[in-house]
Amino acid sequence: MNDLELAFSTSDEAAEVALAHFKAGVAVSWKADGSPVTEADREVEHLLRDRLSAARPGDAFFGEELGELGESERIWIIDPIDGTRRFASGDPNWRVQFALEVNGVTELSVVTSPALGRRWWATRGGGAFETSWPHADAEPRRLQVSTTAEPATAVVDAVRNDQERLAIARPAASPLPVIELVRGEIDGFLVERYSKWDHAPWILLVEEAGGRFTNPVGTNTGDHGGGIYSNANLHTDLTTALNYPSRKQ
Repeated sequence: MNDLELAFSTSDEAAEVALAHFKAGVAVSWKADGSPVTEADREVEHLLRDRLSAARPGDAFFGEELGELGESERIWIIDPIDGTRRFASGDPNWRVQFALEVNGVTELSVVTSPALGRRWWATRGGGAFETSWPHADAEPRRLQVSTTAEPATAVVDAVRNDQERLAIARPAASPLPVIELVRGEIDGFLVERYSKWDHAPWILLVEEAGGRFTNPVGTNTGDHGGGIYSNANLHTDLTTALNYPSRKQ
């Protein structure tokens, strides 16, 4: 099977395991950095690594719970349960997500939200899509960012470093505004926090939906504490307003 087919089948299995834990309930413990972790986080990451390494034995891994493993031009970036606090509290807004990076470029990403019955995915040059899960819609929805071009009329959401949600010009509609961004429902999302495994899948999804991402050092990688996601029309205005350096190639 090709990489996307492998990612789908692996995500399906991981999502089923995570959903079973979610329905049963889990206890939370705390890592040294103060972030939460559950038995489900570790089990799902082990499963993802086992399945992917069995099919692609030369690939390397970089995950939230188990760190780095191996050296390769191909690296799977794994967040076994994105939104652990919500997961442990019974809130359905959590996701199993991972991306494949090849020679420093993210080539595919798959994000599955088992408790919401949704999936988002993208391939480099192949577009970004949303569908139902576990049974995919016959015609997946192709994702496209908005065309808003005037900053004065833009709808931008933000999360500050202290995790306070700042919804600008609207009530907060989603725990993860980047979903609204790729659907074209908002025009930008500023989030200056979190790690590479949180951002890598969504950067590709936004770019393949026609948008852009820039981090505080002027590149489009997710390893500098977040950045600004937006549609292409507004991106220069937003990065300028944030005093971000010009985008580096």
